[in-house]
Amino acid sequence: MRYKTLGGTGLLVSEICLGTMTFGGKGFWTAIGSLDQGVADDIVARALDAGVNFIDTADVYSEGLSEEITGRAIANSGRGRADIVLATKVYGPTGAGPNDRGASRGHIMAGVKASLKRLGTDYIDLYQIHGFDPLTPIEETVQALDDLVRQGHVRYVGVSNWSAWTIMKALGIADSKGWTRPVTLQAYYTIAGRDLEREIAPLLLAEKLGLMVWSPLAGGLLSGKYSRDGEGPDGARRASFDFPPVNRARAFDCVDAMREIADAHGVSVARIALAYVLAKPFVMSVIIGAKTTEQLDDNLAAIRVDLTAEEMERLDSVSALPSEYPGWMLERQGAGRVPAPAKKADA
Repeated sequence: MRYKTLGGTGLLVSEICLGTMTFGGKGFWTAIGSLDQGVADDIVARALDAGVNFIDTADVYSEGLSEEITGRAIANSGRGRADIVLATKVYGPTGAGPNDRGASRGHIMAGVKASLKRLGTDYIDLYQIHGFDPLTPIEETVQALDDLVRQGHVRYVGVSNWSAWTIMKALGIADSKGWTRPVTLQAYYTIAGRDLEREIAPLLLAEKLGLMVWSPLAGGLLSGKYSRDGEGPDGARRASFDFPPVNRARAFDCVDAMREIADAHGVSVARIALAYVLAKPFVMSVIIGAKTTEQLDDNLAAIRVDLTAEEMERLDSVSALPSEYPGWMLERQGAGRVPAPAKKADA
């Protein structure tokens, strides 16, 4: 296993993060997974044995049951709490009341206490705002997160599914007030969905934020198990939960190219899709969810796939984003301002 720093901090996290959205299976979440405690224990133990030290969940997954199962699985693993970087999220609805959702101070403070109880721990390593709240002022959200760090309930904070300008505004507020700044972004990114490269990726590199990638296989669509006509394996997630949205024509062009590369490496298409994302310089960790230990093992093996420069170039080409303003104008006007690469000295 390889490790990277959590954003610009000194905390090391594994390049593979174990996601627990498949744990529990309560309410709507049965469409994604319904693993019981025994299977979850096996998956967590297998991931930890492979060197994974990073686990991500959320208070809304299976209506809180995922957090409970995750907390027990960590305890049942026998590993020390300090050996695991535990992340969870707050934002989504956790009750029927009008204030049981969002990124207000009230919901954040109530949410962290409930998550700590369900997880069976006295601190959360990374506490993330699960979505952007257009109602709550960003300053209110950032201050509430800073208070949680000062109180010792959480150690680092992050955001998820935020746009570039809202992230930058949050960072500016935190820096101007001397508050804890977000250190991570959890966002969707795949070879078939490279949209965040337009604005968000440059921000991540400039501000030293760590990117946690969710759904790197586009809900299984990039696993190589689906055909262009939509046929897939029995019980596949896409059959009951067709998300995230994907340009299928481009996605299957990517799958065709990845299949050839996978055959050359003697690995699955899924490993190539994961290896491609892991190779990007702005990616800190890739979140993988699994329903079986066999699926987990195959995904974990992606870190051992080294794509050549030619293979990366081919995959970049087949998955290239369509040109969009102001990107094409920035590229045109900035071309003469990019320094030429330094020449290597003769040996």
